[in-house]
Amino acid sequence: MFSNERPVTDPTPIPNTPGPLGTPRGANDTRSPGDSAAGRSSGDTIVGRVVVERGLATNDEVEKCRELLKRLPPGSRLCDILIQKEVITRRQYARVQRELESERPTQAIPGYQMMKKLGAGAMAAVFLAKQLSLDRLVAIKILPQKMSSDPKFIERFYKEGRAAAKLNDQNIVGALDVGQAGEIHYFVMEYVDGESLHDRILRQRRLSEKESIQIVTQVAKALKHAHQQGFIHRDIKPKNIMINKAEVVKLADLGLARALSDREAAETEAGKAFGTPYYISPEQAKGKTDIGPSADIYGLGATFYHMVTGKVPFEGKNPNEVMQKQIREPLVPPDHVVAELSNGVALIIEMMMAKNPKDRYQNASQLLEDLEVVSEGNDPIHARSSHSLADALAHSSPPGAETSTEVRQLNSASSGISWKLLLVGGLLVGSLIVNLALLLLRSRTN
Repeated sequence: MFSNERPVTDPTPIPNTPGPLGTPRGANDTRSPGDSAAGRSSGDTIVGRVVVERGLATNDEVEKCRELLKRLPPGSRLCDILIQKEVITRRQYARVQRELESERPTQAIPGYQMMKKLGAGAMAAVFLAKQLSLDRLVAIKILPQKMSSDPKFIERFYKEGRAAAKLNDQNIVGALDVGQAGEIHYFVMEYVDGESLHDRILRQRRLSEKESIQIVTQVAKALKHAHQQGFIHRDIKPKNIMINKAEVVKLADLGLARALSDREAAETEAGKAFGTPYYISPEQAKGKTDIGPSADIYGLGATFYHMVTGKVPFEGKNPNEVMQKQIREPLVPPDHVVAELSNGVALIIEMMMAKNPKDRYQNASQLLEDLEVVSEGNDPIHARSSHSLADALAHSSPPGAETSTEVRQLNSASSGISWKLLLVGGLLVGSLIVNLALLLLRSRTN
């Protein structure tokens, strides 16, 4: 499943108008007829603001349509005039309406005051809210209306909430509540006041080695806890790693998390690639059922690679091409991309991203040990320069291509063997020349 997440940076508070955009509130409206103009003005203001913010119309175009609206009878809508005057199309208006509809349901959740939209993805929208009973900020994830009628999406949504509730670690976003209000399915969780690792990489382009180790160490601690509780995350990536203002890292979004013991779910998902192509492990890309903790270590390794190099490990024209490279193409060592990167960090990343799960760190504890010793300037304990001969041969690159540490090690070994053969050959040739010279000398003497 290719991630279609998109960042939403609009901090504008969510409008309180619950009815269709620019229309009366409907059968439950208790306002007097004299209030309809005010209601219309509120809805039309929202429509006008959004089409300008989305670049669909200019302020002048919207204001001209507003002037025309004033001369029309009650019940007329700004959106109708915008469409009639060909400022926007019906399809564009429908898209704006769907976007704002995803904000509207949050007004119906009892006990919470909704404040603003934090972001949205293919599977949910996330809002900042205040929990009134405890007077604290929380984040609320809402299942989109279009998915609220699908039992599979609803079950997956609640499964995320149940999985998060079983995890209690300072480096994992805490789950507070999950439930339903009317037709709205919601998941209340800890609010992280900070930024995502994705945003930090965009801002800094490339993170320092020290900063990267500190972040990866905290994510590895989160994974250690999750794995010990019998869960794998399956979607480790910069967007799912939050960093608060105190530099505490929080692993978020357990939407693809699965219990290691859930064989039924594993068999159901056989042959399907769940994850994000830039960070997905080879076994996930192949749709294998025996996905274990090392898949999360691979995803964290790909994230580590992105942090210290400023580049994703593999690029492609489409998701499938990227996943095929994850499966088959040797990794360009990170220290070949950034020459000043330490050998220890490069070895750790290469071991985390070994094609064969057996050649990776077998658990987060091993990874944490190596991160600690390398941060102190020492060589890693577990990471090695050659993961396995089979791995190097199975994923060899075409002629002239950059190769991974495994292949470099093979080339080094081959080079040593070649020198030994040359030495032996030289001695044999020298002996032959000496013998020929002696034969010639004897023949002349005779």
